[in-house]
Amino acid sequence: MGRIATLTAPDGHAFNAYLAEPDGRPRGGLVVAMEMYGVNDYLRGVCDSYAQEGFVAIAPDLWGRTRPGLTVPYDAAGSRLGKELCAEADWDAAVVDLDTAADAVRGAGKVAVMGFCYGGTLTWLAACKASFDAAVAYYGSDMCDFPELQPNCPVLCHVGDADTAVPPDAVAAFRARRPEVPWHIYPGAPHGFDNPTRPARYHAEAAALARTRTLDFLVREIG
Repeated sequence: MGRIATLTAPDGHAFNAYLAEPDGRPRGGLVVAMEMYGVNDYLRGVCDSYAQEGFVAIAPDLWGRTRPGLTVPYDAAGSRLGKELCAEADWDAAVVDLDTAADAVRGAGKVAVMGFCYGGTLTWLAACKASFDAAVAYYGSDMCDFPELQPNCPVLCHVGDADTAVPPDAVAAFRARRPEVPWHIYPGAPHGFDNPTRPARYHAEAAALARTRTLDFLVREIG
């Protein structure tokens, strides 16, 4: 369903993005912010599935400034590399790239951002620093480090109560600072619960409920 598009950020940085478009008139645009594992089969599948729901979905290569085209395997070595890349990441540059991707799909109408893990943190930062109409953060790994920021659009958050990367005490502390930001907490769901390509992490019940809530939210906020 999708294709590769080339985008150029305001600072001249050129990078690729996976773009999936619906068959009919779009409901709006959706920028999908990747896990630390890159724009892989899972993330392309997310874009394809939301295109089937009527959204123009685009997933920019957020490692494009340092490791263009990189995808990291779901194993111990891949996790170590992904964490190293996240530790070195320039948050502000990544938000610029998300905003550039949003500009590429604004012809579809209002635009939301949705991200997972590393991309979940970026979703929160983009909601606070960029010009999105809505934001959906799935288990943002470092999101709870930024409770002082103020979102510029409606935000929805998903996390499992068995998430060791975004533990319940960190979520509780964030919610105490930002009580206006809604979180859905899924019993027994670990970090990465939405990803069916990782059987050890995938939690089908939580993933299905989170998707239903996300679609309801997106339809309400952007069309």
